[in-house]
Amino acid sequence: MAKNEDWQKGDAVRRSLMGSATVERMAQGVYDDPIMEAFGDYAREAVFAKLWARPGLDLKTRTLICVISDTATHAWPELAIHLRMARRAGWSEEELSESLLHLSGYIGLPSVREGLIVARAVFAEMRGEPEGGLGA
Repeated sequence: MAKNEDWQKGDAVRRSLMGSATVERMAQGVYDDPIMEAFGDYAREAVFAKLWARPGLDLKTRTLICVISDTATHAWPELAIHLRMARRAGWSEEELSESLLHLSGYIGLPSVREGLIVARAVFAEMRGEPEGGLGA
């Protein structure tokens, strides 16, 4: 099925944030059935093409907003995705860890602890990838 212009735009934004290898890996393990493919198509069009590509904030800032909101709402699988995006957008491991730690006074230690556990795993995984997971 042909993909529309918003899908194409959203796919380009998504690939720039995640890296093509991660996008391809997710296509095989998450979006490989009709239900999840439809979700992925919608996310590309509505979220990546229309939300992430809006003017007013750069992608780096948008990734940090997602990391913070994921931690505050206990969205652990999404936190792993958004931490990867944040690293690729230019945040260092130290900056992201400090951002999570800063949340402890506002959302509580249990959420921050879990967020840091997710971050530790994502950072270790990325360090084991070519170019530290930061390449194309």
